[in-house]
Amino acid sequence: MSEAPAGSQRAAKRRSLVVGNWKMNGSAASNEALLAALKAAPLGDAEVSVCVPAVYLHDVADSLHGGAVHWGAQDCSSHESGAYTGEISAAMLAEFGCCHVIVGHSERRALHGESDALVAQKAATALKHGLVPILCVGETLAEREAGQTEAVVGRQLGAAIALLDKRIDGVVVAYEPVWAIGTGKTASPAEAQAVHSFLRKSLAAAGATSGSLRILYGGSVKADNAAQLFAEADIDGGLIGGASLKAADFIAICRAAG
Repeated sequence: MSEAPAGSQRAAKRRSLVVGNWKMNGSAASNEALLAALKAAPLGDAEVSVCVPAVYLHDVADSLHGGAVHWGAQDCSSHESGAYTGEISAAMLAEFGCCHVIVGHSERRALHGESDALVAQKAATALKHGLVPILCVGETLAEREAGQTEAVVGRQLGAAIALLDKRIDGVVVAYEPVWAIGTGKTASPAEAQAVHSFLRKSLAAAGATSGSLRILYGGSVKADNAAQLFAEADIDGGLIGGASLKAADFIAICRAAG
């Protein structure tokens, strides 16, 4: 009997996941139109979620409740509660029915100075409250050109592994090369697969049940390149930025993953 292609083996073990990261975008009217389009369209077999600005969580939860599309947040505090003005706790997000929460996005690492240790603590807090953290890792262009990609993403992932230990199995990892986010540049399928393979091997070496842990790719994923990226054996879907704000594009990406 001939062996199934690596991608087919992946599909049999891990359901694809596509997550839209709206970032600081949206309005009541545009959100309503976008969600209506998502609910009306066949999205394929992939799991689909949208991570939205916190002020829209109530409306998004009302709109998507009982449907096929999940919802989540773009960040959470590492603290349970207290005098942390402007922060939002994982417990609060759970009250709004959030399934996912993004932690450690490169924009927060760069613009808010979030350390690997803080990101790992946020993931731990999210897990405690039943949320699935989407743990972002990725290198800058300078780091890639210096041959430091594996060292950088290995360090970022390693901080979470060290804190979470076996709980790492409850995390979704998202590889987002910083040089490809919002730039129009995209890692080739082979380049992305190489990093995803490294991440999965790192998880396995740490004792994680990494065969079932999903690793997403993010970085200028579009309707016309999604299928090629998602066909790679260790790419289990995508964390989608700008394209998630365009209904037709996001629907096409979801179908490519399914």
